[in-house]
Amino acid sequence: MQNYADLLFQGHVRRLQDEDGTGDKYAQAYKARTPEGLNEDEAAFIEARDSFYIASVSETGWPYVQHRGGPRGFLKVLGPTTLGFADYRGNRQYITTGHVAADDRVALFLTDYAAKARLKLLGHMRVEPLAEASAETVEAVTTPGQGRAERIVTIEVAARDWNCPQFLPDLYPADMVRAAVAQQTRAMAEEAQALRAEVKRLGGTLPPPAS
Repeated sequence: MQNYADLLFQGHVRRLQDEDGTGDKYAQAYKARTPEGLNEDEAAFIEARDSFYIASVSETGWPYVQHRGGPRGFLKVLGPTTLGFADYRGNRQYITTGHVAADDRVALFLTDYAAKARLKLLGHMRVEPLAEASAETVEAVTTPGQGRAERIVTIEVAARDWNCPQFLPDLYPADMVRAAVAQQTRAMAEEAQALRAEVKRLGGTLPPPAS
């Protein structure tokens, strides 16, 4: 795996950093950020996501960003630097698929809004028709509940970096909200029941609970 700064902090980027006085600071900060592969925390973060954004570049030089979503954990960590997922029929424009046929470099943004965490990945993407992928690879990227994939996508991660969480909005998954509401509802019901029992013990009277 390469150093993230070595790939992106070059040319005009580095000149602007130097003008701002941050060039040397970033160079030193990123110097030790070249792990052999994704660590356990990064792998767990990746496999806990239910969506991410992937960027590619067209043959005319234009960048393009596409959303990918699925069941939580549909993006798999297949090895120390390898990710994979099953690709399904979309609008059939094949923009990202076509881009990587000419230039396989991609960038991924994975965000946990509730935890205010964001992971950026740079990598090389490969697309295989389902019929040409090995049975082991198909099994490795399959997620229960999904339909039959059309293609298998693997990404060899070249570099990674955790992004600043500043300005990330407060967004929470629906299942997290439902669980929190259910827990609070149970707690309120138990508290109401305890209060009614205490009033009864003290000889008071209460109207019947609302239906």
